Amino acid sequence: MENKIKVLVTDDHEIVRLGLMHLLEQYPDLEAVGEGATCMAEVLSKTELYRPDVIIMDIRLKASSGIDACREVCSRFPQTKVIMLTSYGDEEIVMESIFAGAKGYILKDVGNDELIRAVRAVHRGESLLDPVVTKKLLDRMRSCNKDNPDDAFEYLTDQEKKVLVFIAEGKTNREIAEKIFLSEKTVRNYVSSILGKLHLANRTEAAAFAAMKNLIPRNLFE
Repeated sequence: MENKIKVLVTDDHEIVRLGLMHLLEQYPDLEAVGEGATCMAEVLSKTELYRPDVIIMDIRLKASSGIDACREVCSRFPQTKVIMLTSYGDEEIVMESIFAGAKGYILKDVGNDELIRAVRAVHRGESLLDPVVTKKLLDRMRSCNKDNPDDAFEYLTDQEKKVLVFIAEGKTNREIAEKIFLSEKTVRNYVSSILGKLHLANRTEAAAFAAMKNLIPRNLFE
């Protein structure tokens, strides 16, 4: 099949890497082009060599942080999409991954079919969060907020709603500014306004809210 999705697998456990490589090769539209395990330098060199469409990135490599590696990959190879794969569902780590540029974040106990759907979805340009992790974020939002953010959403301007989507995609204020042709300071003001109107504490909760409102595709596994 032409135009296979090229996937690079990075994980600090050999058995996980080999299992993922074997799984990917079962699908005619996917190609496991390589594997890595040790550090950011190895990930970057193999990304340079193979030019994968998607990297399945362990959040903890043997000698460095997968989040740091993700940030460097997304900076140097913007056409490569990164999915963070981990055993941990901590919401702060979720958002660190998104802010580093990851387009997906799923847990290692995800089923084979769900993982393959994630690879295809991210390759199509979609962003996704594991539904279990997203639920944790939404539950925390609901427990912390006395007011109903669903009602407040209607008071966002069209521009604020657009900025909210970009926040959910993990874009920085500078990247958002470039997308909608505004100054970084103006975008920062929009972000503050959004958090205030929705009674949210930070960008983490804003991203979870956007998922709840289906502003980003979070139902790919359901």
